[in-house]
Amino acid sequence: MQLQDILYSQGFGTRRVCAGLIQQGLVQVYESIGAEAPVECAQAATEFVADGFRFRVQGVDWPYQEKAYLMLHKPAATECSQKPSTYPSIYTLLPSPLRMRPQKAAVQGVQAVGRLDQDTTGLLLLTDDGKFIHRMSSPRYHVPKVYEVNVKHPLDEKQVKKLLEGVVLDDDPKPVRAAACEVVDAHHLRLTLTEGKYHQVKRMVAAVSNRVERLHRSQIGGLALPADLLPGQWRWLSPADLALISG
Repeated sequence: MQLQDILYSQGFGTRRVCAGLIQQGLVQVYESIGAEAPVECAQAATEFVADGFRFRVQGVDWPYQEKAYLMLHKPAATECSQKPSTYPSIYTLLPSPLRMRPQKAAVQGVQAVGRLDQDTTGLLLLTDDGKFIHRMSSPRYHVPKVYEVNVKHPLDEKQVKKLLEGVVLDDDPKPVRAAACEVVDAHHLRLTLTEGKYHQVKRMVAAVSNRVERLHRSQIGGLALPADLLPGQWRWLSPADLALISG
């Protein structure tokens, strides 16, 4: 695969722009998987094996990824939208190449796998793999998502029982149930869901006569939000991470 095509596939601009970066000496490559330092490559048409390839653009190292899979620690006061209405978009937290990766669809770059409300924090997945988004988002696959829920009023056994048995939301006559419900303390509930309706956690808690004060997603599938991934930070998902998510 030509170097300019590799850069193009990773979101560094059109092929002409990528060729220009290379010709200006702004691109270095790691000549082998174990190489410790990159070397300059000024020929845009130089061929490389893409799998496992690493390169550096303007001082920043990048691994070649046929498909991008990321995790983001979503901070509060951000929106999971390309066109936010009130708060900054989560996409501004990502470097430009991830937002510009070419896709066959009209929308470029990685997309959030589902959405978290603007005031909800925690684990958010992003990818440019449409099949992965469908598999993670569709209720038919029952991917569990764990939420840490701080509520206004003290919790009691009756509320927990209702959440496990099912509550009726105003737009759906079919009861919605929590897959698991653990009372951490009087005002802290750990809730596991396998579907993702609009404002689902807040509406379920409201249906048992309580109110969500703070909401944080701590886990998707078997993947927990890493303690060292701070709000606003992102990282690539490893094969082990993907295996944990998919179960």
